[in-house]
Amino acid sequence: MSDDDYVFDEGSGEWVPAIELAAKHRLAAQVEVRDAVGNLLADGDQVTLVKDLDVKGAGQTLKRGTLIKSIRLTGDVQEIDCRYEGIKGLVLRAEFVRKR
Repeated sequence: MSDDDYVFDEGSGEWVPAIELAAKHRLAAQVEVRDAVGNLLADGDQVTLVKDLDVKGAGQTLKRGTLIKSIRLTGDVQEIDCRYEGIKGLVLRAEFVRKR
């Protein structure tokens, strides 16, 4: 790829240089994210909550034992990106989830 190649980054919703996106994916692959009991998490894993969590801005509380499907690692050791019904852009701390 040349420096002029741009690709669409689905995570950010922007067109970025291919080199930057490749570097971002390499960095995300290097980070080890562990759940509350020490299990290694990966993209696409299912997790359950180990604590009731108040969701800021949504006016909702996610109860302990709630199943979150198909998580995505963010590159930060303590944060995972996920989706849940009615809540857009949900980011959870890894210390509050357990791998299923």
